[in-house]
Amino acid sequence: MRHAHRVEVVRAAEAALMARLPEGTLMQRAAVGLAATCARLLTRRRGRVYGSRVVVLAGSGDNGGDALYAGAALARRGARVSAVLLVPERAHTAGLAALRAVGGRVVPEQEVGLADFSRADLVLDGIVGIGGKGGLRAEARPYARAGRAGVVVAVDVPSGVDADTGEVAGVALRADVTVCFGTYKPGLLIDPGASYAGAVQLVGIGLELPPAEVAAPQHADVAALLPVPGAESDKYRRGVVGVAAGSARYPGAALLAVAGALRGGAGAVRYVGTAAEEVVRRFPEALVTEGGPAGAGRVQAWVVGPGGGEGAERALAEALAADVPVLVDADGLTELARLGPGALAGRTAPTLLTPHTGEAARLLAGAQGAGGRAGDGGGRPPAADELAAARLATARRLAAAYRATVLLKGSTTVVADPGGAVRVNPTGTSWLATAGSGDVLAGLAGSLLAAGLAPLDAASVAAYLHGLAARRAAATPGAPVTALDVAAALSGAWNDVRSAAAEPATEPAA
Repeated sequence: MRHAHRVEVVRAAEAALMARLPEGTLMQRAAVGLAATCARLLTRRRGRVYGSRVVVLAGSGDNGGDALYAGAALARRGARVSAVLLVPERAHTAGLAALRAVGGRVVPEQEVGLADFSRADLVLDGIVGIGGKGGLRAEARPYARAGRAGVVVAVDVPSGVDADTGEVAGVALRADVTVCFGTYKPGLLIDPGASYAGAVQLVGIGLELPPAEVAAPQHADVAALLPVPGAESDKYRRGVVGVAAGSARYPGAALLAVAGALRGGAGAVRYVGTAAEEVVRRFPEALVTEGGPAGAGRVQAWVVGPGGGEGAERALAEALAADVPVLVDADGLTELARLGPGALAGRTAPTLLTPHTGEAARLLAGAQGAGGRAGDGGGRPPAADELAAARLATARRLAAAYRATVLLKGSTTVVADPGGAVRVNPTGTSWLATAGSGDVLAGLAGSLLAAGLAPLDAASVAAYLHGLAARRAAATPGAPVTALDVAAALSGAWNDVRSAAAEPATEPAA
């Protein structure tokens, strides 16, 4: 897992460590790791560090100090380093002295600084650290808009990105690489912040940290959760997933949800709904009936809602009445938003909700209308674009309001459970923005629930495999894919995860 910690947790760990170390040791550790990464980037781009043009954008405080010390280390290796002091009177004194001592120069005017920025082989963004809130201030905004020839390396977090949430409240400086210290920050893993961070590299500085609230799974984590049949397994012991999906208007949703479910690890798929004939014709291994969930026979989990149309109300009620995990998607979510969180009250089995931001807005409005506190405090229903800009907070609000695990779909898929744990999916791709891909995801996640995975794990694994399958299906960058292409690629993605997980882990320690 890539574990991410909030700023206040990082600050506390830093303070505890600094109390045991000589003054300045922690900053030196960070600067050495930062400089080493920059040296590798310069060597890759130019063949050497010597003679490279490096610009340090230094704000006030320790973030600017990290950048200045790293600039000094590069200058000692022969780089031509210039520093732009965004707040000259509050520049880090020792870092600036270290840079000047090895021949680094300070650029006195913004016009000169912008010219150097545009020509540089590498720029160190040390304007604002992890404690920054809001967008860039006026003196720094021109650098976010200027053209550049080289690579921009952010120090701990791209300036203008909220380290805790990934929210971007104004102008931010987009990085090609972000070097973070001690632990990942949530805002580096979640859009829109993740899209500003580029490739994220972790430098260990010796912090002792508590368990993280936010994590991003890797291949090994997903492989360890994949359900694998044992010697005594049969189709029923492996789990049966029920799929209540499709309608006269949307028969394809049934096929796509079943396609995902068949590749999710359960032993059998039991379909109920109006598209039974189409489902069994396409997937003869599926068990089908035209009734509702109440009369379908025993299952270990239900998927309800994809393309459900007018039948979603009955299907949701019958599925929720069963004492098994229930995944609610699409039209099922619309019905749940109408009913509010009370519809889930008293359930002992877990519930997994899989909304996109538009559905999330309806669910939160439903919770607000039912007397909850899920709105913005002013009685106005939340807007989808506002929720998309605050993905972490949105997923947590939904999980708390409905006391259910939430898989919030989007540019970064975020999974949150009612206890506060969050998983961020790192495999997403824009090619998943295609009709029916959510139906495949719902079936896949429901199958994993039926196979015995907890909702947080089932949702995380499903999102991870779903993203990998879309990348696999696209094969060549720029090749469009369909939802059925994604479903067909799931088996290959499953095998890729298991094969890669056997390789030695290389993630650095915090």
